[in-house]
Amino acid sequence: MFERAAFTLILVAMFAVLPAVAQKVNARPTPTPSIVLEPFDRADVKTMASKCVTLDTESGMIDIELFPESAPESVRNFLNLAAIGAFDTTLFSRVVPGFVVQGGNVWTRAGGVMPELGKRAIRTIPDEPNKILHERGIVSMARPDEPNMATSHFFILVSEASYLDGKFAAFGRVTRGMEIVDAINRAPVTDEKPNKPVRVKRASVLNCTTLER
Repeated sequence: MFERAAFTLILVAMFAVLPAVAQKVNARPTPTPSIVLEPFDRADVKTMASKCVTLDTESGMIDIELFPESAPESVRNFLNLAAIGAFDTTLFSRVVPGFVVQGGNVWTRAGGVMPELGKRAIRTIPDEPNKILHERGIVSMARPDEPNMATSHFFILVSEASYLDGKFAAFGRVTRGMEIVDAINRAPVTDEKPNKPVRVKRASVLNCTTLER
């Protein structure tokens, strides 16, 4: 009798487990997160070359033409960041008098940075040293000493810096607003940090033909 009772208990336990096992076997697989494409991820060189970026700063407007034929991934990255609003409300957070003004630090945005944008801000791109000379008005990617670690930071030269040629990815040039860049560069700084940093109110991607009118 004891053996029969024990066998009955085993059967009950088995049937109690079966639904859970069936549920596990038939469970819906966890969906793979989809990759969100940014506006210029699939753009070709011709398309990117037709675009310019305007930085509407607290001190005035700065227009930038781009050179995707020399630095396609740097241009793509810059266009995407401008198009998704990553540069909006950021500061020109580094200024070296007589040399550069540096912007693109997403972490200086007014109001903080949402987690999704924070992940985007640390995405790296490959180095693209090229034949563009680092002259006054050239826009180039800033990066640490390690190769292929450029993210969103860029700098604008106010004077020639030939020692950067072939080492950094020059990808654009200021076509209008260098007087604004000069004013930012001449403002008081402490250890390359401006005492009153200038903010980019908005970055816009426009057809270059629109700016020429």
